[in-house]
Amino acid sequence: MYAIIKTGGKQLKVEAGQKIWIEKLDAKEGDEVTFDDVVLVGGEGETKIGTPTVAGATVTGTVEKQGKEKKVVTYKYKPKKHSHNKVGHRQPYTRVLINAVNA
Repeated sequence: MYAIIKTGGKQLKVEAGQKIWIEKLDAKEGDEVTFDDVVLVGGEGETKIGTPTVAGATVTGTVEKQGKEKKVVTYKYKPKKHSHNKVGHRQPYTRVLINAVNA
């Protein structure tokens, strides 16, 4: 059984036992999280499509890790103007282990 959930402004297809990397959540490592914005539930014969979400469907998971991505460096340069700007950014993320898809 699989589900498509909305979190962090993105939609992800998840299954039980899968590890996903999502936008940072306010939860500590080892905490249980529940995703209520389930757009679609499928598998095992019947598919339920939400309008906009499937009523009563949830996805539960356990927070494994809080971290940051690798650094992305942007460099803006204007020739002959003595102007340059170097900026680095590390996007925070949360790694979640999906425990169950509840339809």
